[in-house]
Amino acid sequence: MTWFAIYALAGAFVGFLAGLLGIGGGMTLVPVLSALYTAQSLAPDHTVHLALGTAMASVVFTSSSSVRAHHRHGAVDWSIVRRMAPGMAAGALASTLASGWLPQRVLALAFAAIVYGGASQILLGRKPSGARSLPGAGALLAWGLAIGVICGLVSAGGAFLTVPFMLWCGVAMHTAIGTAAALGIPAAVVGAAGFVASGLRVGELPGWTVGFVYLPALVALVVASVLTAPLGARLAHRLPVTVLKRVFALLLYALATKMIVTYW
Repeated sequence: MTWFAIYALAGAFVGFLAGLLGIGGGMTLVPVLSALYTAQSLAPDHTVHLALGTAMASVVFTSSSSVRAHHRHGAVDWSIVRRMAPGMAAGALASTLASGWLPQRVLALAFAAIVYGGASQILLGRKPSGARSLPGAGALLAWGLAIGVICGLVSAGGAFLTVPFMLWCGVAMHTAIGTAAALGIPAAVVGAAGFVASGLRVGELPGWTVGFVYLPALVALVVASVLTAPLGARLAHRLPVTVLKRVFALLLYALATKMIVTYW
């Protein structure tokens, strides 16, 4: 029960961030879950795989709760979702299916490198200049595919990439955040399925796992996150979030560094 409560606290935190910033929480959850699984001595050779799989599965529920709140505020552009989501789903499936054949040290270092990049983008808050409109359907599909591959590697909904991309294309901030949350759902659903499939061939996983998804942690994360995600979404439409984004970026730096120190 103690571990269940700890997982629930983690879920409450990332659920709030998902609603506030449009971030599904995977980048935050993976280092936390990896540390908790290590403390529990769960599958020492596959703690990163389990953290990635469980985090990706939790993003499905966290993003869904966040999207409902953003949709009520009219902040989801469903035309963008329809054009980018297929590519993101395909990319996420490809990278998550491949994860089962990669050593967890490689996954951990790849995760850290991508998170450093995402945190830098959030911290600097730079928006590329030039384009002021969305590209055509083919280009959006290609962008979705590339982002989806990265989503699978870090078990995230991709908001740290899709939000800057949409801002670059002239989409309003609140709409970009809500649309990013919606785009994270298909990528997370397909990505979670990929982690399940890639983990089924591994025999030394603990009980209560489905592939690389650890069910007790998933339940606790979901129960807590679906309660706090709407709170974050409501605040996103009332508060300036620049300072919170910078704090979150610094947290990501610290968590990614922890992954490198642990698995180098």
